[in-house]
Amino acid sequence: MAGLELDIVALLAVVAVAAGFVDAIAGGGGMITVPALMLAGLDPVTAVATNKLQGTFGVAVATHRFARAGMIDWHGAAPFAVVAGIAAVIGALAVKVLPVALVAAAMPILLMAIAVYFAVSRKVRDEDARARIGRLAFTFAVVAPVGFYDGLLGPGAGSFYMLGFVTLLGFGVVRATAHTKLLNFASNLGGLMLFAATGAVLWPLGLAMAAGQLVGARLGAGMALRHGARLIRPLIVAVCCLMALRLLLDGANPLGQWLRGLLL
Repeated sequence: MAGLELDIVALLAVVAVAAGFVDAIAGGGGMITVPALMLAGLDPVTAVATNKLQGTFGVAVATHRFARAGMIDWHGAAPFAVVAGIAAVIGALAVKVLPVALVAAAMPILLMAIAVYFAVSRKVRDEDARARIGRLAFTFAVVAPVGFYDGLLGPGAGSFYMLGFVTLLGFGVVRATAHTKLLNFASNLGGLMLFAATGAVLWPLGLAMAAGQLVGARLGAGMALRHGARLIRPLIVAVCCLMALRLLLDGANPLGQWLRGLLL
């Protein structure tokens, strides 16, 4: 399959099971699959494009699982999904003209702030609370910019959606997770369409990994529905911390370079 041995493809499909499980609960599945794809020999662009394909299947299954449990308000969420998808395409198109490195430098700080919030805030619970802003304001304050960021860079987009749903719309953790998966699906689909148009997607491998995503995402969504904030909250904290660390260890990240300069 495109120069990859079948045992490597099978291993990547197993990796996709783990990624789908984590992603359905707390996001950050790409933190597992993109490095695995690059270790398998894919160049960065092909790895990210193929990851979009397999990840889209995972969030689609998770969204369907949450929807069947009655956790998604389709009337209110559909406009969010449309805006997220369009914003992701615009973000992907803007990669060549915006200072992506500067955006990446700020992400570890924001992700650690989200981790601290979910670790200590009493507002993070299963029950809904009062919304602090209207849906139109939420679209412009959260959905559009996070969708744009998801297309531009990506890591932590689900965590930003989660934070917005919990703090601004007052959603309980499980309901916020459900709506986050829907928006993740929309922005993933937008990015996938763009990558597919450029021929960057490795379809056979992506579909093989998608099979693993289907299993992992279904299991993860079921666990999230069953255990609620007791499971989602600590996993979000862990995923945000790990994503922040990964971004800091990236040799191209300006903040990581500055910190290494101080320590060495």
